[in-house]
Amino acid sequence: MKLRLRPSGWLPAAGLLLALAHPAAALEYRSTGRAALLYDAPSAAAGKVAVAGSGLPLEVIVDTEAWVKVRDHSGRLAWIEKAALGGARTVMVKAESSIVRQQPRADAEIVFRAARGVLLEVTGDMDSYGWLPVKHAGGLSGWLPVHEVWGR
Repeated sequence: MKLRLRPSGWLPAAGLLLALAHPAAALEYRSTGRAALLYDAPSAAAGKVAVAGSGLPLEVIVDTEAWVKVRDHSGRLAWIEKAALGGARTVMVKAESSIVRQQPRADAEIVFRAARGVLLEVTGDMDSYGWLPVKHAGGLSGWLPVHEVWGR
């Protein structure tokens, strides 16, 4: 038996192939603008899960009018009031220690080292080689490999 598609059958098949070839949407991260409570449901009457400090990067899972379902660096899912988000874009060091360099090169001069858990402000876009420009709360700035941070 030979399968034949009519011309009208090609359009859905082509659409399916294009959908499969299209890369998945990029992850979205937002940082807290102030300390805020995390809840187990989108309501201030829901159970309180944790307190998110100011500047904490969170991955956006669901975005509604007043609430955002987020994932933190540990993988915990929770809800946060949308008004609590919107601070400067930050990342958290996930490597044991990350070296921030003066230029986006492995042989560039070291500006400072950041330990695991340190929050750094993102000051620009990642370059094509995977280096991210960041700034420490103390004012020092430089570049680090993006694979060493969470929340970009």
